[in-house]
Amino acid sequence: MRGWDLLVDRLNLRKTRFAPSDPEVPLAEGEAMLVVESFALTANNVTYGAVGDQIGYWKFFPAPEGLGRIPVWGFARVVRSKAPEAPEGLRLFGYWPMSSHTVARLERRPVGYVEVSAHRAELPPTYNAYQVAEPAADDDWRSLLRPLFMTSFLLDDQLSETPLKTLVLSSASSKTAMGLAWLARKRGVKVIGLTSPGHVELLSGLGLYDQVVPYDAIGGLTAEAPVAYVDFAGRSAVTCDVHETFGEALIVSLVVGVTHWEARGGPPQTVGPAQVFFFAPDRIRQRMKDWGGAELDLRFAAGLKDFIAGNPWLSLKHHTGPDALQALYGDVVAGKVSPDEGHIVRPA
Repeated sequence: MRGWDLLVDRLNLRKTRFAPSDPEVPLAEGEAMLVVESFALTANNVTYGAVGDQIGYWKFFPAPEGLGRIPVWGFARVVRSKAPEAPEGLRLFGYWPMSSHTVARLERRPVGYVEVSAHRAELPPTYNAYQVAEPAADDDWRSLLRPLFMTSFLLDDQLSETPLKTLVLSSASSKTAMGLAWLARKRGVKVIGLTSPGHVELLSGLGLYDQVVPYDAIGGLTAEAPVAYVDFAGRSAVTCDVHETFGEALIVSLVVGVTHWEARGGPPQTVGPAQVFFFAPDRIRQRMKDWGGAELDLRFAAGLKDFIAGNPWLSLKHHTGPDALQALYGDVVAGKVSPDEGHIVRPA
């Protein structure tokens, strides 16, 4: 294939197929053709697909009826352009499809670029912003951790406004949960990680959690109040177990992701506080108003640098080409990726 898109069945995220694309297709005025150089693929991307209709993630990159293009974070370079402010050779970091190439309508802003296509006008500005990115030694870490750790950072920032003694996290093997655990423990909060039985031993040895327990052992947990729960799994049964176990001690319950996308639904949670959906772009807008963009970037960069330096157990795995991407995607959707690995894809 000269060019390709990996398409996902919106009703069954396990089903994928490739569609050919034409990197030489004529461009309209204001458009640029970019080659996607590399991107990270994590459970966070599965969340984009699982809640694509509710949050609008399917709208970023149009696809045929019933199919979708799941967004990823990484780098792309302009190879043809009819956008005056986006010359050939321009390299950007941001939100791309799982594709070899993509077309974008780019306009320059005081900081970076913005994708101004009509179909993206009502979508969250955070995802339409692109940063100029010359090649750097930490590009892969940036793809893997910047979006995930930003959510960790923003969650910890919000939780720090509430006096907590204990924080409980589902899907403790997800990178976003790991980042939040790291930050919360630095503030002196005890962190309990909930995970599948196969991940308990590995996670217990990473130094991120005070306690790691399998989902079927939630009922035996005790914790010092006040307690907060952050749900990265999206499993109603787990949420019910957590709420019933901690009862009145639980004062905050946030839902962030649905890494267990096939286990959604089930009995509604009736004990404890109502779950509140945490949407990172909303918190970014709040902190940009409070601190300004430069200060937000400085605080985040310091936290990310600290996390990378303090967690040498995290290793990078590289995959090249469409077939390798499809195989990796299948493993990510099936939950077969080891928690101590980060995966980077180079389309070609």
